[in-house]
Amino acid sequence: MQISYFLLPKEQVAYITSSISMMEAMEDLERHHYTAIPIIDEEGKYVGTLSEGDLLWKLKNSLNLNFEAMRDIPISQLQRRVHNESVEITANMEDMLTLAADQNFVPVVDSMGIFLGIIRRKDIIAYYTDNITD
Repeated sequence: MQISYFLLPKEQVAYITSSISMMEAMEDLERHHYTAIPIIDEEGKYVGTLSEGDLLWKLKNSLNLNFEAMRDIPISQLQRRVHNESVEITANMEDMLTLAADQNFVPVVDSMGIFLGIIRRKDIIAYYTDNITD
């Protein structure tokens, strides 16, 4: 089986660009009910994942930072505490499953690093649950 079987394509995935502000990122997370969201750059390449925790740590460690000031801070200035590794679309199932064990989703890229979508851990679990035979 190829990992593309599990791919949720970019068109169906919420993601943010690396140029948006903290406030915009927070609003996107809230709108989509996500706790983490993929970040892509202006070329469409996957550059990382932003989590609610990243936003909270920035708030905690920045004196006098309020919601209005968050509109002026690009997410590229935030320290990301968790690194969600991506996998190439041509990778082996084992590589993808290893990442999925530690990440809620695995970002999928092409050979140039262009973001293609994600593989959700819940979809992998559902597949194997439905196909396990005694």
